[in-house]
Amino acid sequence: MESIVQAQARRYAMVTGASSGIGRELAAILAREGYALVLVARRTEPMRVLAEQLQQAHGTPSVVVGADLGAPEGVATVMREVKERQLDVEVLVNNAGFGLAGPFDELPAGQQLEMLDLNIRALTSLTREVIPGMVARRRGYVLNVASTAAFQPGPFMSVYYATKAYVLSFSAALHEELRGRGVTVTALCPGYTETEFAARAAEHQRPRLFSGPLGSGDARHVAEAGYRALVRGKAVVVPGVINRLGAWFMPLTPLALKLRITRYLNASER
Repeated sequence: MESIVQAQARRYAMVTGASSGIGRELAAILAREGYALVLVARRTEPMRVLAEQLQQAHGTPSVVVGADLGAPEGVATVMREVKERQLDVEVLVNNAGFGLAGPFDELPAGQQLEMLDLNIRALTSLTREVIPGMVARRRGYVLNVASTAAFQPGPFMSVYYATKAYVLSFSAALHEELRGRGVTVTALCPGYTETEFAARAAEHQRPRLFSGPLGSGDARHVAEAGYRALVRGKAVVVPGVINRLGAWFMPLTPLALKLRITRYLNASER
C-alpha cells in the first residue's frame, strides 16, 4: 500500500458506481489519463478486479471503498477513507444511481425512497464534501451523471425522472456559481444505455423504451463523451445525435404531448 506522502503526490479521481457500466468505463478512462482512483460501490469484488486490471494496464493505484451510498452512513464511510489517507480529490464522478419502472402506486415505497437517497442525497452530499477543497486549490472537476430523462417528466418512472431533473438543475447551477474559481461541474445526460442499470430498472416492468426503435447507447461511448465534456468545462453534455435532438425538442414541446410521449416509451412492452 502506498504511503501517505506518495498518495498526496498523486491526482485522485473518485468514481461512484464504479463496479459496472458507465462508472467502470469512466474509471478506466481516468486511469488512462493518469489519475489514481478512489473506486466506490456496494460490491467490492468487481472493483478489485478492475483495480488490478488498471494497475497492470496503466500503473494506476486504486483505493477500493465498499459503501452503500443510499444508506445514511454511506457518504461518511467514503469520506473517512479519503481523509484518513489525506487524498485530494481532483475529479469527482457521481455515477451511482438507479431507476425503477412501473406505476408509482405499485412500486415498493422503500425502493423509491432509496432512489431519492442515492440519486439525490448522496450525490449532493459528496459534492458538498469535495467542492471546498477544489475551490481552495482552484482546480477540480465534478461530473454528475444525469440522463435524458432530466428534460421531461416520466410517467411510469416518475421518481427516477424527477431525480435526474434535480441532478441536471443542480449541476447547471453549480457550474455557473463556480465560474472563474477553477472548478467546473458537468452534467452527463445519456439516453438509454444497456448496462446493469437497465436490468434493475426493469425489475418490476420492462419499459417499451428498452426494446424500442431508438436503440441503446454504448457505455464506453457515453463515458468518453462525459470525459471530453469534463476537461472542456462544459455545463451539459448529451451523447448521441438522436439524444441531443430529443433534449433540444422536449423543452419546446407542450407538456401534454411530452407526457404522452414518455408514457408510451415507459409503459410495459408486454
